[in-house]
This record gives sequence, C-alpha cells and structure tokens, in this order.
Amino acid sequence: MVQSLSLTEENYLKAIYHLSGSGTESVNTNSLAESMNTTPASVNDMMKKLSNKNLIGYKKYKGATLLPDGKNHALHVIRKHRLWEVFLVQKLHFKWDEVHEIAEQLEHIKSPILVERLDEFLGHPTIDPHGDPIPDSNGIIKEVIKAPLSELDPGLTGMLVNVSNDDPALLQYLDKLKISLGSKIMINERMNFDGSVSIKVDDMDDHFISKTTAECLLLTILDK
Repeated sequence: MVQSLSLTEENYLKAIYHLSGSGTESVNTNSLAESMNTTPASVNDMMKKLSNKNLIGYKKYKGATLLPDGKNHALHVIRKHRLWEVFLVQKLHFKWDEVHEIAEQLEHIKSPILVERLDEFLGHPTIDPHGDPIPDSNGIIKEVIKAPLSELDPGLTGMLVNVSNDDPALLQYLDKLKISLGSKIMINERMNFDGSVSIKVDDMDDHFISKTTAECLLLTILDK
C-alpha cells in the first residue's frame, strides 16, 4: 500500500531528488535547509521522520539518500507537477513563466485516477513547457542527450530542448529574444573575458547573452 505523505514530506523528497542528481547522490543538511528555506535543525527532524518511513537513508552529518520508495514518491510528485504545467500552458493559455507556482500547489493532489486521466487528456506528453522530462506512470524518464549552450563550441548549431531554470525573469527575457523550445540556435562566438555568447536564433536574429543565461539553455546538436 502506498504511504500517504504530507505536503511538506513530499516537498522534501522532491528537493532531495533534485539536489541529489536525480536520486543518485547524498544530500547534506545545509543544502536541504537552503533549498527548503528552513533551519538545519528542522531538516534533521524531517530526515528522521522520512527515515522512519523507509523513504530515505539518513546519517547525521553525512546527509540523506533516497531509498526506492522515496524516489518513487518524488517522481510521482514531479510527474504531477509537470503534467499540470502542460495543462496550464496548453489548455488554459498561461505563459511558461506563470505556471510553476500554480503547479507547486496542484502537484499535491492525491487522486491517482485524476493524474492518469490528465495524462490521457493531454496526449501523454513527455516534456513540460520548459523542456523538463515527464516521468511516466512507472516513474521512468525518457532522457534526451543535451548540453548547456555555454559549453558548446562556436560554429555549432543546436535546438533548444530545455530551460534548466524556471525563474520567470529568465523566461520573460527569452520571450523578448523570441527564444523558445524548438528554437534553432547557432553559436557565433564566445567572449573569453566574461563567457558571454553571441548567438543567431532561427537563422534570423543575432543576440549577445550572458554566461549565466547560456548555462540555462540546453541544446541537442543538429547536423549541419
């Protein structure tokens, strides 16, 4: 029987999943406290609760690792979050910079049948509006080979498949540059001084973007 978890417990499992490289590494208390905007003492208390439920492995001063049931719970919450983002953008016509906070609330709805009906209604999408992969009902994620624009050599062209930061200010900035998922981006030049990058978008507009922005744009390389 699947354990019923509180909203806070689900948020902790999701945070551990993201901070641990998709559940593969240990996460220390301070990193979790910063992510959850709380104190290390509060994190320790929650880690004990999750450990007692056999959702995480936890050793004080060494951090937390997701156990199989904990990882499944985290992936289920992430699946709901990303499906709701698709619904909000595709069906209710929200912009991609408006949906994260709303999906944070909707992801805690418990009904499994609602989630599966939502998935079916949306046509079983595999990515959310920011290009993040949506786990299937078994928690399996179909990954795409991609690399940050900041790491690609001048002369290469790629297609934008993921924006790794859902900060509304970044997404609004990309809208102004007419950059969206599916955009074809050619790397013209990288500045050695500050890592900023000159790019051409969809064979039309040239832009300079900062290193910070380039690090958030994940591309798949296109054949020349």
